[in-house]
Amino acid sequence: MTNQIKIAVIGVGRWGVHLLRNFLAHPQVDVVAVVDPHPERLAAVKQQFNLDINVVFTTQWEDLKKVPGLTGVAIATPATTHYALIKNALQNGYHVLAEKPLTLDPAECRELCQLAEQHHLILMVDHTYLFHPAVEQGQAVIQAGKLGDLRYGYATRTHLGPVRQDVDALWDLAIHDIAIFNAWLRQIPVKVQATGTVWLQRQANREITHSLSQGLADLVWLTLTYPDGFQAYIHLCWLNSDKQRRLGIVGSLGSLIFDEMLRSSPLTLLHGEFEQQGNQFIPVNQRQVVLELEPGEPLRRVCSCFVVSILNNTPSEISSGWVATQLVEILAALTVSLEQGGKPVFLNNCSQV
Repeated sequence: MTNQIKIAVIGVGRWGVHLLRNFLAHPQVDVVAVVDPHPERLAAVKQQFNLDINVVFTTQWEDLKKVPGLTGVAIATPATTHYALIKNALQNGYHVLAEKPLTLDPAECRELCQLAEQHHLILMVDHTYLFHPAVEQGQAVIQAGKLGDLRYGYATRTHLGPVRQDVDALWDLAIHDIAIFNAWLRQIPVKVQATGTVWLQRQANREITHSLSQGLADLVWLTLTYPDGFQAYIHLCWLNSDKQRRLGIVGSLGSLIFDEMLRSSPLTLLHGEFEQQGNQFIPVNQRQVVLELEPGEPLRRVCSCFVVSILNNTPSEISSGWVATQLVEILAALTVSLEQGGKPVFLNNCSQV
């Protein structure tokens, strides 16, 4: 294996453009092809990044088979297309970095993971928050016991659009916060519950979407229960003009808050506990510490991890295909609960990393 790898980017929409930008900036990557079904997008990125004349631009991903020495592909296409694209890429011997979610079906995810292992290829998913300096630092704080006994967690992810037509707010938004809770707790939920409300899209195409019987849920409330009894509560909505990206864990000695909207200081440790005096509980030891973070764009770290994984032929421990499969299994269970009006669904056989 040489220290220079050839990569093609499939899909240069809103997210794919950022993948392209990061791979173009990576010293060990040669971007040799860009694929998108929309010719105007191809023309736009060619001009935006002043791409070399030798880069292949095509609307047909099958044309990649003609590109000599192609090492891997980065796929940023609608989730409904992932399974076929990733399977074909692996069968043709390409390492794969895919946009989240891996697919919309846990069985398909498991099949792709097994296929990657059979062909000794890297399958990685860009769960970007797992590479965020605040998430990495938060995990260290929790594992060091600075919060004391963990009591519960909560998260809010709201904004006004974009509204998806292929998946509901659950599948569009929840995966981020679930991934963070799993990483911070180093556990996988054993029980999940979800309730939702539909306002905008009551006639969703249920053949290609995960949705309630009455359409795509715009508002979703989730409860995750972990093996030790810890519970996390998540609020998701894509038609709320109060944009929030906030997640916290509360312990006996304080709380850890990740507020992405506070760009300069997103991670805060709030110390505070109770001292019992007779039948009264008095707050003591209260202070706030803004935690310093290492600089770095999370997506750039994702791309670098993919490159290192290929060069070392070692799957990513942070965001492998199996980690992605666990998250899809959780989302699938939440979908069942959503359809059943919040009935608890147990996860006893989540895929092992």
